[in-house]
Amino acid sequence: MKKFFTLLMAAACGAIGLYGADRVIPNGYYNSINGLSGAELKTAVYKVIYPHTEVSYSGLPTNFEKTDVYPNSKRWWDMYSDIPLYAPSFKGLNREHSFPKSWWGGQTDIPAYVDLNHLYPSESAANMAKSNYPLGTVDRSKTPKFDNGISTVGIPVTGQGGGATLVFEPDDEYKGDFARTYFYMATCYQNLTWKYTYMVMNSTYPTLNTWSRDLLLQWARADQVSQKEIDRNEAVYRIQNNRNPFIDFPELAEYIWGDKTGEPFILSEHIDGGYTPSGTPTLITPVQDMELDFGEVAIGHSVSAKLHLKGENLKEGQMLTLTIYDRPGVTDDATQFTMGGESTTKVAPLAVNSADGLWVNVDYKPTELGLHETRMVISGGGISGSIGIGLRGECLPQPELTAPVALAATDITDTSYTANWEPGDQSEVVDYYIVNRTIYGSTGATTEQIVAEETSLEITDFSGSESYTVQAVRLGIVSAPSNSVIVSTGSITGVYEGVKLSARNIGGAILINTTERLETVRIIEPSGKTVIVLEGVEDNTVVPISNGLYLLTTPSAPGAIKVIVKSN
Repeated sequence: MKKFFTLLMAAACGAIGLYGADRVIPNGYYNSINGLSGAELKTAVYKVIYPHTEVSYSGLPTNFEKTDVYPNSKRWWDMYSDIPLYAPSFKGLNREHSFPKSWWGGQTDIPAYVDLNHLYPSESAANMAKSNYPLGTVDRSKTPKFDNGISTVGIPVTGQGGGATLVFEPDDEYKGDFARTYFYMATCYQNLTWKYTYMVMNSTYPTLNTWSRDLLLQWARADQVSQKEIDRNEAVYRIQNNRNPFIDFPELAEYIWGDKTGEPFILSEHIDGGYTPSGTPTLITPVQDMELDFGEVAIGHSVSAKLHLKGENLKEGQMLTLTIYDRPGVTDDATQFTMGGESTTKVAPLAVNSADGLWVNVDYKPTELGLHETRMVISGGGISGSIGIGLRGECLPQPELTAPVALAATDITDTSYTANWEPGDQSEVVDYYIVNRTIYGSTGATTEQIVAEETSLEITDFSGSESYTVQAVRLGIVSAPSNSVIVSTGSITGVYEGVKLSARNIGGAILINTTERLETVRIIEPSGKTVIVLEGVEDNTVVPISNGLYLLTTPSAPGAIKVIVKSN
């Protein structure tokens, strides 16, 4: 992109090398990728960048203030919209997974879910319009579904989309940014199994499929690395201890997917002045002035973060010492953070020098309300001086959450619908919502949870019959579920595969009518629980059942039929 972002970072201490204009990378960080090519090169990069500190989901807005605010301004740098919104308020914005979380199944317990290298603040309307569509070029001969002048969602040009009906096209100014973000994700998470394969395939190499490789390389070549990306890369590194190598070395993508595939990547050819490992004891990660941010935590609860230690040439016999201490003038905050219950721990240089490095658990268990900040110092192992990193967490009162109210689904088609809800109490602060889907099939029900930030969610893989409830989440505390809403494309007398199955309530029972004998009929609650299994169902079968809301399924019917039963 072509805008510039003033470099705002503390001076790095220790063995630091300047790699090209304004790129600051610790000596040794990329040593293991030197001389490799193709699949081996990609996997070596994966091993460098995958180990990293995971930030908290609730703390993302605070971290965005370090990575995504215009210089000398409080305005959020939003790559999805040009609506002026200002920090520290995050109102009107979402935590946007630029690489859609649904592509890996939506799991929230993996590093990709909170990886700042692909998370950006996004204006909520643009975020919802983007949905989980792949990147692509919108066919301008057809009216876009969404266009705010920065983000466009519409039908893809021929050869793009990977089977998706719509694609998301960012502004030209940001296409290289998104391309390098996707290069990072396809490498850092090459070990994941993809649920949606619009742009990726389930393989460690090349991971990106042919059409998406061509598009992303084209975008990356046309929109070169900007100062914004360089500065953001440095800021992210100080938060989660890993870097986007496709920003440090833009040409690296060519060696993995592009014109130089098969050629060895020689570090000395891509670093100004050459590259000569010093051989001096070096702590590669963490770096000076990194901050381990635990986000917001409810009193009575605790949260842990993993600090990754990776070194080179650290001297055996000189243990690395990690010490949490009070800042000058502050006497209480250090007691809120521990490492296994202790304020000091020692680790062996051999483990830190290893290919995988060493993880140290740091715990934040606040005993009083308020913002807590302190420092950790790492010394020993033969390094010159010491490395200091910040520890930060904020303790808030434990929230009492009201269950949301689920509303009727809208925009129902054969393959999609929009789930809707509203907060149970408008005055409550909510971090996000969990939408619990129960999907009904002929053999029973399956369940799925999806995280949503707004009070609606577009479901794009609707199979014709399901229900949903919604829960609010704040500081890791989850509310009771909302009421259940049934979504179905069929009616109570729908015809499925030539078998007509209908049901109606008669007092405290269900009367089932069918045009032919059914071997099995299941009666299921909206929660997914099977209440009754009927064998050999004939026309005019009466089934006594208590008052409630149920769905009927049969192996002859791919969908379910909604039944409301009212007892007399």
